Amino acid sequence: MSNPYLSVVIPSYNEMANLQKGVLEKIAHYLQKQKYSYEILVVDDGSTDGSIEFVEDFISDHDNFVFIKNSHLGKVGAVTAGMLKAKGEYRLFTDMDQATPIEEIDSLLLYAKDFSIVIGSRNSHRKGAPFTRQIMANGMIMLRTILVGIKEIKDTQCGFKLFKDDAAIKLFSKVKEIHNGFKEISGSNVTAGFDVELLLLAQKWGYKIKEVPVSWLYVETRRVSPIKDSIEGVLALLGIKLNSLKGRYK
Repeated sequence: MSNPYLSVVIPSYNEMANLQKGVLEKIAHYLQKQKYSYEILVVDDGSTDGSIEFVEDFISDHDNFVFIKNSHLGKVGAVTAGMLKAKGEYRLFTDMDQATPIEEIDSLLLYAKDFSIVIGSRNSHRKGAPFTRQIMANGMIMLRTILVGIKEIKDTQCGFKLFKDDAAIKLFSKVKEIHNGFKEISGSNVTAGFDVELLLLAQKWGYKIKEVPVSWLYVETRRVSPIKDSIEGVLALLGIKLNSLKGRYK
């Protein structure tokens, strides 16, 4: 069988609540109706809530799924593993909560032939997001612009990004190299720096990037901590600035 047209990479860390809502079934059902070939890669990040067994049972009755079991390296490690394992001509990473639904892939694919990278954008409106989250988002945009740049992109953080295969291989291989293959962590870890670093690297290497408006709905999660996440976000941006000054993105 030839390589699929589209690979969908979904990181998973203790996602039982979302899995029980039937998100994998919804994604599979939508893609089954498309004319192109596809694969869905679920990358577990060392879950301990029974979601590993759930996914294994699910994919035993569903075609076109690939299950990757990682040690707990954080979302960056999980997404990177999936994007490098994927075989699709185009490779999308998206979140298990489907805050941006899989149907929005149609909007991104419209630009795939003309751009190496097509990213979903929520712009400044975050539907359903509490006021504290909107303040955090706007603050990160200001700091990102001051410390890192990337002025042309309004929303670097939307977890819905599509890459041409060659761009995905080169960029994610470099991210893995920069982070020395990633280290095991404890607890949840969703760093704001991941998307910024990836897009900064893409810009420095001359890849054409298209930002496309997508539907997005805030999904409540106990993993969000405004103060902790804000501090970690600032530290991540400072780390990227330091790496840039050291020439690590050349």
